[in-house]
Amino acid sequence: MIDVTGQISAVERRIGDRTLPAGKARVLTISQTYDASVEDVFDACTNPERIPRWFLPVSGDLSLGGRYQLEGNAAGTVERCDPPHGFAATWEFGGEVSWIEVRLREAGPGRTRFELEHVAHVEDQRWAEYGPGAVGIGWDLALVGLASHFAPDGVGVDPAAAADWMASDEGRRFVIAAGERWTAASVAAGTPADQAHAAGERVTAFYTGAPTP
Repeated sequence: MIDVTGQISAVERRIGDRTLPAGKARVLTISQTYDASVEDVFDACTNPERIPRWFLPVSGDLSLGGRYQLEGNAAGTVERCDPPHGFAATWEFGGEVSWIEVRLREAGPGRTRFELEHVAHVEDQRWAEYGPGAVGIGWDLALVGLASHFAPDGVGVDPAAAADWMASDEGRRFVIAAGERWTAASVAAGTPADQAHAAGERVTAFYTGAPTP
């Protein structure tokens, strides 16, 4: 069993923006502290034998300049690597290119603060329709996997059974709670509350298979 309330509360979520050469981009940041060393967390995030244990099967070249492919999901190029403190890569999905950066820092003896930043150009209409939860809930689910990977008792979400878990009452409660937190982050970033809540309801319905509001 996943402690849904505990996991949701353990994650920090922020929304911002950045000006890139191609124009304004949205910046989504998600972070959590794990009971593992910086070196161990870096290995879990970059070792092709460990990544499928908490995220997705991966193929390709994970070295600097290499191309990777996550099974059924994004592909990209590793643009920067600073072991064991982090890496940056393109995130190519659905014909669009965005960018991710993972930063790791010591948060006390044997503890690591994991922070992932996802930068993307998002049309205002799409942002108004779905908000940050469209990407954010997916990253929340990834952090559940990573938390399970480092859990002392090893109890958590098996990536191979992730779809079944998401369809369970526990999984639905998690998605709804994550959606609510991304809505709150959107409001904190300046989105009008009514727009943020409407977008949050639509994206939660998408993830849970509920009728779209």
